[in-house]
Amino acid sequence: MPSPPVAVVTDSTAHLPPGAARRRGIRVVPLEVRLGDRTARDGVDVTPDELVAALAERNLLVQTSRPSPASFAERYREILDAGAPGIVSVHLSRELSGTWDAARAAAREIAPDRIRVVDSRAIAMGLGFAVLAASDAAAAGADVARVEACAASVAARCRVLFAVADLERLRRGGRIGAAQALVGAALSVNPLLHLTEGRIAPLEKVRTRSRATTRLVALAVAAAGGPGARLAVHHLGAPERAEDIADRLREELPEASELHVSEVGAVLGAHTGTGVVGVVVVPAGSTDEEHPGGT
Repeated sequence: MPSPPVAVVTDSTAHLPPGAARRRGIRVVPLEVRLGDRTARDGVDVTPDELVAALAERNLLVQTSRPSPASFAERYREILDAGAPGIVSVHLSRELSGTWDAARAAAREIAPDRIRVVDSRAIAMGLGFAVLAASDAAAAGADVARVEACAASVAARCRVLFAVADLERLRRGGRIGAAQALVGAALSVNPLLHLTEGRIAPLEKVRTRSRATTRLVALAVAAAGGPGARLAVHHLGAPERAEDIADRLREELPEASELHVSEVGAVLGAHTGTGVVGVVVVPAGSTDEEHPGGT
């Protein structure tokens, strides 16, 4: 009888395709969002539509919080007690959240020799694609070190590009500098942003929303680098714009291996605001991803 595979854990900001976590046995630990007096679990108790409505109420406080180390510890114990030989826990950038720190604290408490915690330095499907790579490696029989390496390889190569209506919510949450937010507002531009070294940074300033859309597509096509790229388009409250971006990417990259379109959850949306659109790109696979079980 074969031994059970290495278990894969992530958090709710991964925005995995619908049903993927259940089918693959990936455990998802939710972050939390506070909408006024209500506290809800991201991806469980609050929908994107509810977040959009909350953000429209200017006097309503919207805040987010990481999972506690205890919530990770409980999940890790359950997994190891069920017989998993080890765990690879992959999370959003530690530059943007304390989630990685909470997972690390729990891993040290429970079984530091059997649990690897990966900082994806990404968000949304930038994290999600790394999680799926880890799941593929685990299913192929890879050990903990190999599963960790596959996740880290994808995370290191992904590009996360996005455009927001304004930078105010990112400024309030401390995810971007006040001076950068002020410049964007003063110039009345549509800022294009990206992740670099796990941090959100300005990429370009464009004058119109249509120009921002065109540049997002062009940058994503350039990042794809050829056939076999994996892509995801995200949005909050902007489904038509997201589908437009997806249609353009399908036309420009007909040999992409996959393309997902989804609305971001409450935690990411709380920081980016309504109207955000983004593209995540993982260029065609490396040797680590093509042979996840090793040799």
